[in-house]
Amino acid sequence: MIGLLATRNLTQKPWRSVFLLFGFSMGVAVMIVLLSIGEALLDQAKDEKLVGGGTITVLPEGVDVEVLKTGGLGGLFFSIDHARFIHRQLLAAPRLRDVVSAAAPQIEGKLLYLRTADGPERAVRASGDIPSLTAAVGAGPDVAAGRWADDSLDRRWRSPTDLELRHDIDHFHLPPREVAGDPSWAEWHYFNVISPDRKRWAFVSFILAGEVGGKAGRWGGQVLVTLHEQGRPQRRFTSAAPASSVRFSTSDADLAIGESGVEVQPDGRYRVRAHAREDGSGVPLSLDLVVAPAAGAYFPGAALTSGVVSGYVVPALRADATGSLCVAATCTAYEGAQAYHDHNWGVWRGVTWEWGAARAGDYTLLYGRVEPPDSVSAAQPLFVYLIDQAGFLAVFRPRAIRYEDGRTTLVGGRAIRTPSFAEMVDVRGDDTLRLTLRIEDASASDTRADAVERGDALAARRLVRPYFVQMKGTATIGGRIRKTPLAGTGAGFFETYR
Repeated sequence: MIGLLATRNLTQKPWRSVFLLFGFSMGVAVMIVLLSIGEALLDQAKDEKLVGGGTITVLPEGVDVEVLKTGGLGGLFFSIDHARFIHRQLLAAPRLRDVVSAAAPQIEGKLLYLRTADGPERAVRASGDIPSLTAAVGAGPDVAAGRWADDSLDRRWRSPTDLELRHDIDHFHLPPREVAGDPSWAEWHYFNVISPDRKRWAFVSFILAGEVGGKAGRWGGQVLVTLHEQGRPQRRFTSAAPASSVRFSTSDADLAIGESGVEVQPDGRYRVRAHAREDGSGVPLSLDLVVAPAAGAYFPGAALTSGVVSGYVVPALRADATGSLCVAATCTAYEGAQAYHDHNWGVWRGVTWEWGAARAGDYTLLYGRVEPPDSVSAAQPLFVYLIDQAGFLAVFRPRAIRYEDGRTTLVGGRAIRTPSFAEMVDVRGDDTLRLTLRIEDASASDTRADAVERGDALAARRLVRPYFVQMKGTATIGGRIRKTPLAGTGAGFFETYR
């Protein structure tokens, strides 16, 4: 009966029958293709070598893993910023040795363009890795001939010496094309050191400003040292040098400005020498310090390129200073004193910031944000970067910093309100942080006048909040990270605008 009905339907309505058979065939074909793709993806997911070996693959946020595995276009254009820092301070850090036996950085199928001297440009796909690390995660290739081993650049990437690390992250820059010729470009090494009783401290800056690298006479260097004693006015010492007396490099951290300078020693410590005279009185100052960064205590840096060009790195978030600082014939000796060093560069017209760095017991913290000139009505993200004796520990993102302006500071005979207390709070999953700052001393500069601090090359910045406030005080942290309580208090320095 079924056969008879099928035959009569086919003879009486042949086109409808053909259409139904075609649709059924297409459905079966699509199902076969989907099942085949699903099986292939399952096999790829199980094949560790297809995703670089090991048992876990770390990718940038937002990358489609399935597209990456199948070689789709979306897998060609991605990178992991600060990959070396992530490898050394996160994935391969001593803190994770109980769960991570090996970690390897790899680039697979990166789109590059090859151009020969006399030929056309060609698009190529290239891969890269570090042989010893790739072999450690079980993804090394079968070498038919020759030698597959780390070269000197591989070794420098995975385990740089302290000297190499300082030069890699702390070198100088030339103004990029988009800001070439901008007189507000400035770059500087900054150090601070505080006495054991926390009553006296010094800020030391080695500044390049103007059209750096351009014609002589349009840029130069300056040494700036400000000495502070709690409850007393600051003293300011400066020394300027023309471009012909300045030496800097885009491949190392060494800097010379006249008779003053910064030099990284073979063991990675900084030799800091400064000669300057007090503004007004002409009293001479000489400083000779060796600043020794703690192992792993650095911030790898951040760069802004949208709206404003600027960069910031902290090679010595926690450091000790030994040496002397002399004003005229009176010298102060330092022996393992608390110190700090950072490096800034960029265009600073209209830019303000929140910043602070402090020790808090076994912890050291850095917080901040940069406010470009077009962000008056919208607060930029704030971060708190936390390290302990094992290196990087966590990053928090408080929504705001709450100030209490309970102090009065004189600037050019005018009294302005400055902070006496500040607080930041954040909760990230099970981790929590409460950071409080108690201000013990504050000084302020009017950015509309000459000689503002921290390397600003322009006198008239036209800021909504024109007073740059530098503060000394204590930082206290509380909270919990990975079920471990946070607790500590210590000295630090903080900056804001009013």
